Amino acid sequence: MSPTSPDAKAKVNAVQGIPELLQIAVNGEYSENTKKKHEKDAKGWYRYDVRFALPVYDDKSGEVCRYNIFFARMLVHHDADGKKYLFDLLAIKKETSSPFE
Repeated sequence: MSPTSPDAKAKVNAVQGIPELLQIAVNGEYSENTKKKHEKDAKGWYRYDVRFALPVYDDKSGEVCRYNIFFARMLVHHDADGKKYLFDLLAIKKETSSPFE
């Protein structure tokens, strides 16, 4: 993913809504840690599906003219201390149907 790709821009903009993304995440799946580099501190990983919208602004008026809808897979690290930490947003895909008005 290049730094200027639409997916990268969606990830950067989605960061503002992390608390909300964590609240609306669905379809959680747990998996044990399998990588040696995380073995000292990771109990495992949770993966969740999230859907979010980002506004698109009109160049002339500066007003919101529509929203682009995205789907993503959220990767959450389950630490040895029992806490969970957002690790990454993966597989970000823009919905291709009609944008939400």
